[in-house]
Amino acid sequence: MACWKPHQKTSVLSAAPWVIASVAGMGRAGSWAGITNPREERECIKVPRDMDDAKALGKVLSKYKETFYVQVLVAYFATYVFLQTFAIPGSIFLSILSGFLYPFPLALFLVCLCSGLGASFCYMLSYLVGRPVVYRYLTEKAVKWSKQVERHREHLINYIIFLRITPFLPNWFINITSPIINVPLKVFFIGTFLGVAPPSFVAIKAGTTLYQLTTAGEAVSWNSVFVLMILAILSILPAVFQKKLKEKFE
Repeated sequence: MACWKPHQKTSVLSAAPWVIASVAGMGRAGSWAGITNPREERECIKVPRDMDDAKALGKVLSKYKETFYVQVLVAYFATYVFLQTFAIPGSIFLSILSGFLYPFPLALFLVCLCSGLGASFCYMLSYLVGRPVVYRYLTEKAVKWSKQVERHREHLINYIIFLRITPFLPNWFINITSPIINVPLKVFFIGTFLGVAPPSFVAIKAGTTLYQLTTAGEAVSWNSVFVLMILAILSILPAVFQKKLKEKFE
C-alpha cells in the first residue's frame, strides 16, 4: 500500500466546491417539479428505478420540454451528475431517457459529460473522505488494480476507456479507488468521458423506442455487446502494440 501517495492535493481540493454544487443542483432540479400542475405529473418527477418510471418521467418531460427547455435540460443534467457523484442507481434509465428527449448528438454529449463530471466529483469525494473506506473494505482489490494501473501508466487513458466499456470493474469501484492509487484527475475525466460513449450509444439508441421497452436489459442486444467488445479491444491495442515494440527493440 506504500504506492498510495496522493500528489494532487491542490488541484483536487480546489475543485471540491463543485461537489457541493452538484448537491445544490439536485435540490434545484427537484424544485422545478413545480412546473407541472396535475398531481399525477408531479408524482412522476422522480429518479426512475425501473422502465415504467422512465416512461412516466419521459412522458411528463417531453410535454414540458418545449416550454421549459432550459429548465428541463438543466434539471436532467443536475440529476444525472448527482446520481453519478454518489453512486446512486438510476443513471442507466436517464441515459435511455436522453435518447427519447433529445437529438442523438446532444444526448450522447450530455450523457458523456454528465458521466465524466459525476465520476470526477465521486473521485474528489473519495480523495477527501474515502481513503478509510478503501483501506478497510477494498484493500485487496485496490492493491490488485493499483498494480494494473502501474503496468498501464504510459497509456492510462486507453486503460480507463477500456475499463469503462467493459464490465470487468464496477464503475463505483473505479471512481472511489482512482484517487487513492494516483490516477490523475485529468486522465480519469478524459478516459471516463470517452469510455462511456460506446455503452451510452447503445442506451440512447434504445431510448428512441422507449415505449417499446419493458426492462433496461432490452436496450442491449447481442449485436451491441459484440460491437462494445470490439471497441474495448481497439481502445487497448495502442498500449499492447507499444509494449511489444518496446520489448522487441530492447
